[in-house]
Amino acid sequence: MPRSTRRAYVLAVLAGATLAGCSGGGAGQDGGFGSGIGSLFSAPAPGPQVELSAEELFAKAEASLANKNPKEAAATFAEVERLYPYSQLAKRAVIMQAFSFHKDRDYEATRAAAQRYIDFYPSDEDAAYAQYLLALSYYDQIDEVGRDQGLTFQALQALRTVIERYPDTEYARSAILKFDLAFDHLAAKEMEIGRYYLKRGHYTAAINRFRVVVEDFQTTTQTAEALHRLVEAYLSLGLVEEAQTAGAILGYNFRSTEWYADSYALLTGRGLKMEAAGDSWLSSIYRQVVRGEWL
Repeated sequence: MPRSTRRAYVLAVLAGATLAGCSGGGAGQDGGFGSGIGSLFSAPAPGPQVELSAEELFAKAEASLANKNPKEAAATFAEVERLYPYSQLAKRAVIMQAFSFHKDRDYEATRAAAQRYIDFYPSDEDAAYAQYLLALSYYDQIDEVGRDQGLTFQALQALRTVIERYPDTEYARSAILKFDLAFDHLAAKEMEIGRYYLKRGHYTAAINRFRVVVEDFQTTTQTAEALHRLVEAYLSLGLVEEAQTAGAILGYNFRSTEWYADSYALLTGRGLKMEAAGDSWLSSIYRQVVRGEWL
Protein backbone atom coordinates (compact mmCIF):
# COMPACT_ATOMS: atom_id res chain seq x y z
CA MET A 1 0.00 0.00 0.00
CA PRO A 2 1.46 3.40 -0.91
CA ARG A 3 2.64 5.55 2.04
CA SER A 4 0.04 8.27 1.38
CA THR A 5 -2.75 5.69 1.29
CA ARG A 6 -1.58 4.07 4.53
CA ARG A 7 -1.43 7.50 6.20
CA ALA A 8 -5.02 8.31 5.16
CA TYR A 9 -6.16 4.91 6.39
CA VAL A 10 -4.56 5.38 9.84
CA LEU A 11 -6.12 8.86 10.22
CA ALA A 12 -9.52 7.46 9.34
CA VAL A 13 -9.19 4.69 11.97
CA LEU A 14 -8.07 7.17 14.63
CA ALA A 15 -10.97 9.48 13.83
CA GLY A 16 -13.39 6.58 14.19
CA ALA A 17 -11.90 5.62 17.56
CA THR A 18 -12.21 9.21 18.80
CA LEU A 19 -15.89 9.40 17.84
CA ALA A 20 -16.54 6.05 19.50
CA GLY A 21 -14.91 7.32 22.71
CA CYS A 22 -16.98 10.49 22.63
CA SER A 23 -20.14 8.42 22.44
CA GLY A 24 -19.55 7.37 26.08
CA GLY A 25 -21.13 4.00 25.26
CA GLY A 26 -21.21 1.79 28.35
CA ALA A 27 -23.03 -1.36 29.27
CA GLY A 28 -26.41 -1.49 27.66
CA GLN A 29 -25.68 1.54 25.42
CA ASP A 30 -25.18 1.75 21.65
CA GLY A 31 -21.57 2.77 21.10
CA GLY A 32 -21.98 3.41 17.36
CA PHE A 33 -21.41 6.56 15.36
CA GLY A 34 -24.97 7.84 15.78
CA SER A 35 -24.64 7.57 19.53
CA GLY A 36 -21.49 9.69 19.49
CA ILE A 37 -23.06 12.41 17.41
CA GLY A 38 -26.05 12.50 19.77
CA SER A 39 -23.81 13.09 22.76
CA LEU A 40 -21.86 15.80 21.00
CA PHE A 41 -24.98 17.77 20.18
CA SER A 42 -27.07 17.18 23.35
CA ALA A 43 -29.21 20.03 24.83
CA PRO A 44 -27.14 22.69 26.65
CA ALA A 45 -27.30 22.87 30.49
CA PRO A 46 -29.71 25.48 31.80
CA GLY A 47 -28.10 28.80 32.68
CA PRO A 48 -28.37 30.56 36.08
CA GLN A 49 -31.83 31.68 37.15
CA VAL A 50 -32.61 35.35 36.85
CA GLU A 51 -32.37 36.94 40.32
CA LEU A 52 -35.39 38.68 41.75
CA SER A 53 -35.07 42.38 42.40
CA ALA A 54 -34.88 43.71 45.96
CA GLU A 55 -38.48 44.85 45.70
CA GLU A 56 -39.65 41.45 44.45
CA LEU A 57 -37.79 39.60 47.19
CA PHE A 58 -39.15 41.93 49.85
CA ALA A 59 -42.69 41.44 48.55
CA LYS A 60 -42.15 37.67 48.57
CA ALA A 61 -41.06 37.82 52.21
CA GLU A 62 -44.08 39.92 53.15
CA ALA A 63 -46.31 37.36 51.42
CA SER A 64 -44.74 34.62 53.54
CA LEU A 65 -45.58 36.62 56.66
CA ALA A 66 -49.14 37.08 55.45
CA ASN A 67 -49.35 33.31 54.92
CA LYS A 68 -48.18 32.73 58.50
CA ASN A 69 -44.78 31.39 57.51
CA PRO A 70 -42.41 33.64 59.49
CA LYS A 71 -39.48 31.26 59.21
CA GLU A 72 -39.54 31.44 55.42
CA ALA A 73 -40.11 35.20 55.60
CA ALA A 74 -37.00 35.67 57.76
CA ALA A 75 -34.90 33.69 55.27
CA THR A 76 -36.18 35.78 52.36
CA PHE A 77 -35.59 39.06 54.16
CA ALA A 78 -32.05 37.81 54.79
CA GLU A 79 -31.66 37.31 51.03
CA VAL A 80 -32.63 40.95 50.45
CA GLU A 81 -29.91 42.01 52.85
CA ARG A 82 -27.35 39.65 51.29
CA LEU A 83 -28.01 40.34 47.62
CA TYR A 84 -28.72 44.07 47.85
CA PRO A 85 -26.69 45.30 50.86
CA TYR A 86 -26.59 48.93 49.73
CA SER A 87 -30.29 49.32 48.98
CA GLN A 88 -32.79 51.06 51.22
CA LEU A 89 -34.70 47.81 51.50
CA ALA A 90 -31.64 46.08 52.95
CA LYS A 91 -31.92 48.21 56.07
CA ARG A 92 -35.62 47.52 56.32
CA ALA A 93 -34.97 43.82 55.77
CA VAL A 94 -32.86 43.61 58.95
CA ILE A 95 -35.65 44.88 61.21
CA MET A 96 -38.13 42.65 59.39
CA GLN A 97 -35.89 39.67 60.07
CA ALA A 98 -36.07 40.46 63.79
CA PHE A 99 -39.86 40.78 63.54
CA SER A 100 -40.17 37.48 61.62
CA PHE A 101 -37.92 35.60 64.02
CA HIS A 102 -39.99 36.88 66.94
CA LYS A 103 -43.17 35.70 65.22
CA ASP A 104 -41.49 32.30 64.85
CA ARG A 105 -40.52 32.36 68.56
CA ASP A 106 -36.88 32.07 67.65
CA TYR A 107 -35.81 34.42 70.41
CA GLU A 108 -32.05 34.11 70.05
CA ALA A 109 -32.27 34.92 66.34
CA THR A 110 -34.59 37.83 67.20
CA ARG A 111 -32.00 39.28 69.54
CA ALA A 112 -29.20 38.83 67.00
CA ALA A 113 -31.11 40.60 64.21
CA ALA A 114 -32.40 43.37 66.49
CA GLN A 115 -28.95 44.02 67.94
CA ARG A 116 -27.44 44.11 64.45
CA TYR A 117 -29.95 46.78 63.45
CA ILE A 118 -29.18 48.83 66.57
CA ASP A 119 -25.44 48.55 65.90
CA PHE A 120 -25.72 49.52 62.22
CA TYR A 121 -28.48 52.14 62.44
CA PRO A 122 -28.51 53.56 66.00
CA SER A 123 -30.06 56.86 64.91
CA ASP A 124 -32.70 55.42 62.62
CA GLU A 125 -36.36 55.84 63.50
CA ASP A 126 -36.78 52.06 63.75
CA ALA A 127 -33.97 51.70 66.30
CA ALA A 128 -36.54 52.11 69.09
CA TYR A 129 -38.56 49.25 67.65
CA ALA A 130 -35.44 47.09 67.33
CA GLN A 131 -34.65 47.69 71.01
CA TYR A 132 -38.27 46.90 71.89
CA LEU A 133 -38.13 43.61 69.95
CA LEU A 134 -34.91 42.75 71.75
CA ALA A 135 -36.64 43.34 75.09
CA LEU A 136 -39.66 41.29 74.03
CA SER A 137 -37.39 38.37 73.15
CA TYR A 138 -36.63 38.13 76.89
CA TYR A 139 -40.01 39.22 78.21
CA ASP A 140 -41.99 36.62 76.25
CA GLN A 141 -40.09 33.82 77.97
CA ILE A 142 -40.88 34.78 81.58
CA ASP A 143 -44.54 33.78 81.69
CA GLU A 144 -43.87 30.90 84.09
CA VAL A 145 -43.01 31.84 87.69
CA GLY A 146 -41.11 28.61 88.19
CA ARG A 147 -38.55 29.35 85.47
CA ASP A 148 -35.07 30.73 86.02
CA GLN A 149 -35.34 34.43 86.82
CA GLY A 150 -32.23 35.36 84.83
CA LEU A 151 -34.46 36.04 81.84
CA THR A 152 -36.61 38.33 83.95
CA PHE A 153 -33.62 40.44 84.94
CA GLN A 154 -32.50 40.63 81.31
CA ALA A 155 -36.00 41.64 80.27
CA LEU A 156 -36.05 44.39 82.89
CA GLN A 157 -32.69 45.71 81.70
CA ALA A 158 -33.74 45.70 78.04
CA LEU A 159 -37.12 47.30 78.82
CA ARG A 160 -35.42 49.97 80.89
CA THR A 161 -33.18 50.78 77.92
CA VAL A 162 -36.28 51.34 75.76
CA ILE A 163 -37.81 53.61 78.41
CA GLU A 164 -34.68 55.67 78.99
CA ARG A 165 -33.35 55.86 75.44
CA TYR A 166 -36.65 56.38 73.61
CA PRO A 167 -38.92 58.01 76.23
CA ASP A 168 -41.29 59.73 73.79
CA THR A 169 -42.12 56.68 71.68
CA GLU A 170 -45.08 54.33 71.81
CA TYR A 171 -42.61 51.55 72.57
CA ALA A 172 -41.55 53.29 75.78
CA ARG A 173 -45.16 53.44 76.95
CA SER A 174 -45.61 49.74 76.29
CA ALA A 175 -42.24 48.98 77.89
CA ILE A 176 -43.32 50.73 81.12
CA LEU A 177 -46.32 48.40 81.45
CA LYS A 178 -44.23 45.34 80.74
CA PHE A 179 -41.52 46.53 83.12
CA ASP A 180 -44.08 46.66 85.94
CA LEU A 181 -45.33 43.17 85.07
CA ALA A 182 -41.80 41.78 84.95
CA PHE A 183 -41.02 43.45 88.27
CA ASP A 184 -44.14 41.86 89.73
CA HIS A 185 -42.92 38.55 88.32
CA LEU A 186 -39.73 38.76 90.38
CA ALA A 187 -41.75 39.45 93.51
CA ALA A 188 -44.00 36.49 92.72
CA LYS A 189 -40.93 34.25 92.58
CA GLU A 190 -39.87 35.43 96.04
CA MET A 191 -43.39 34.72 97.32
CA GLU A 192 -43.37 31.24 95.82
CA ILE A 193 -40.15 30.37 97.65
CA GLY A 194 -41.34 32.03 100.87
CA ARG A 195 -44.59 30.04 100.88
CA TYR A 196 -42.58 26.87 100.31
CA TYR A 197 -40.52 27.53 103.46
CA LEU A 198 -43.54 28.65 105.46
CA LYS A 199 -45.50 25.44 104.78
CA ARG A 200 -42.54 23.39 105.97
CA GLY A 201 -42.07 25.35 109.15
CA HIS A 202 -38.86 27.07 108.09
CA TYR A 203 -40.09 30.39 109.42
CA THR A 204 -36.85 32.36 109.41
CA ALA A 205 -36.12 31.44 105.79
CA ALA A 206 -39.70 32.33 104.86
CA ILE A 207 -39.48 35.70 106.63
CA ASN A 208 -36.31 36.55 104.70
CA ARG A 209 -38.16 36.03 101.40
CA PHE A 210 -41.23 38.00 102.43
CA ARG A 211 -39.02 40.79 103.71
CA VAL A 212 -37.42 41.12 100.27
CA VAL A 213 -40.88 41.66 98.77
CA VAL A 214 -41.87 44.28 101.35
CA GLU A 215 -38.58 46.19 101.12
CA ASP A 216 -37.67 45.84 97.43
CA PHE A 217 -40.99 45.23 95.67
CA GLN A 218 -43.37 47.53 97.53
CA THR A 219 -45.13 48.67 94.36
CA THR A 220 -46.06 45.17 93.20
CA THR A 221 -49.27 43.24 93.73
CA GLN A 222 -47.42 40.79 95.97
CA THR A 223 -46.89 43.16 98.91
CA ALA A 224 -50.22 42.61 100.67
CA GLU A 225 -49.80 38.85 100.79
CA ALA A 226 -46.16 39.23 101.88
CA LEU A 227 -47.28 41.28 104.89
CA HIS A 228 -49.92 38.71 105.81
CA ARG A 229 -47.40 35.88 105.53
CA LEU A 230 -45.11 37.86 107.84
CA VAL A 231 -47.92 38.02 110.37
CA GLU A 232 -48.28 34.23 110.15
CA ALA A 233 -44.54 33.54 110.37
CA TYR A 234 -43.86 35.93 113.25
CA LEU A 235 -46.80 34.62 115.25
CA SER A 236 -45.50 31.09 114.70
CA LEU A 237 -42.16 32.19 116.16
CA GLY A 238 -43.84 34.01 119.04
CA LEU A 239 -42.60 37.40 117.84
CA VAL A 240 -45.78 39.30 118.60
CA GLU A 241 -44.55 42.88 118.09
CA GLU A 242 -43.28 42.12 114.60
CA ALA A 243 -46.57 40.41 113.73
CA GLN A 244 -48.56 43.41 115.00
CA THR A 245 -46.44 45.87 113.05
CA ALA A 246 -46.83 43.87 109.83
CA GLY A 247 -50.57 43.90 110.46
CA ALA A 248 -50.52 47.66 111.02
CA ILE A 249 -48.84 48.29 107.67
CA LEU A 250 -51.26 45.92 106.01
CA GLY A 251 -54.22 47.70 107.59
CA TYR A 252 -52.99 51.11 106.46
CA ASN A 253 -52.27 50.25 102.83
CA PHE A 254 -54.39 47.21 101.99
CA ARG A 255 -57.48 47.33 104.17
CA SER A 256 -59.79 46.22 101.33
CA THR A 257 -57.87 43.01 100.59
CA GLU A 258 -58.49 39.44 101.75
CA TRP A 259 -55.01 39.46 103.28
CA TYR A 260 -56.01 42.22 105.68
CA ALA A 261 -59.10 40.27 106.71
CA ASP A 262 -57.05 37.12 107.34
CA SER A 263 -54.39 38.96 109.35
CA TYR A 264 -57.05 40.79 111.34
CA ALA A 265 -58.65 37.48 112.28
CA LEU A 266 -55.29 35.98 113.28
CA LEU A 267 -54.26 38.90 115.49
CA THR A 268 -57.56 39.74 117.12
CA GLY A 269 -58.19 36.05 117.70
CA ARG A 270 -55.20 36.17 120.03
CA GLY A 271 -56.27 39.39 121.65
CA LEU A 272 -53.72 41.45 119.71
CA LYS A 273 -54.16 44.77 117.92
CA MET A 274 -52.94 45.72 114.47
CA GLU A 275 -50.58 48.44 115.63
CA ALA A 276 -46.89 49.26 115.33
CA ALA A 277 -44.83 47.97 118.22
CA GLY A 278 -41.16 47.50 119.02
CA ASP A 279 -38.21 48.64 116.94
CA SER A 280 -37.79 46.01 114.22
CA TRP A 281 -37.16 46.54 110.52
CA LEU A 282 -40.95 46.58 110.08
CA SER A 283 -41.18 49.52 112.47
CA SER A 284 -38.87 51.43 110.15
CA ILE A 285 -41.11 50.55 107.19
CA TYR A 286 -44.14 51.69 109.20
CA ARG A 287 -42.56 55.06 110.01
CA GLN A 288 -41.70 55.61 106.36
CA VAL A 289 -44.98 54.48 104.84
CA VAL A 290 -47.49 55.66 107.43
CA ARG A 291 -45.81 58.60 109.09
CA GLY A 292 -43.62 59.73 106.19
CA GLU A 293 -40.52 59.68 108.40
CA TRP A 294 -37.71 58.74 106.00
CA LEU A 295 -34.77 59.78 108.23
